Amino acid sequence: MTFSIELFITSLLMGIGLAMDAFSVSVANGLNEPFMSKRKMLAVSGVFAFFQFMMPFIGWFCVSTVVNYFKIFEPFIPYIAFGLLSFIGGKMIYDGIKCDCAECTAVGLAGLIVQGIATSIDALSVGFTIASYKFLEALLSCIIIGVVTFAICFVGIIIGKRIGNAFSSKASILGGIILVLIGIEIFVTGVF
Repeated sequence: MTFSIELFITSLLMGIGLAMDAFSVSVANGLNEPFMSKRKMLAVSGVFAFFQFMMPFIGWFCVSTVVNYFKIFEPFIPYIAFGLLSFIGGKMIYDGIKCDCAECTAVGLAGLIVQGIATSIDALSVGFTIASYKFLEALLSCIIIGVVTFAICFVGIIIGKRIGNAFSSKASILGGIILVLIGIEIFVTGVF
């Protein structure tokens, strides 16, 4: 793959899909801290963006290293990506339907880091989906994912501060659907 509109659009869609958990938590954080300062809003969004940037990059690095040494795993990448994204997307849909965001509360830095890790752990599997990318392509893709996450989380905090958490569970469902669709697309293009 080269730098292209396809790389941009795929990364943008992955960013949207992956950011939905962080969006949901951002909405809840905004709801629970209605007088959150702009500085803290930027910091919260930045933490989520950082983890959504780093996790796929770490996943890419691990998979591309393994694939470079063990070419036998390469044909299995579409199956692995499809399985992981479908599982994670399905879990997001399930959690979005059953979500009771009452347990989400305003947090300090340590709690925010835990939230950032918890909402981005699924992004690690995106490293499998971008395993065929060269270094700069993977880096660009991860940057796009991080920027999209930052913007979505910032908006999520604003929504949470103004409207409430009724919309947050719907965001998880949408994020799950997007991840499943990306998994299907990767499987179809990788296998056929």
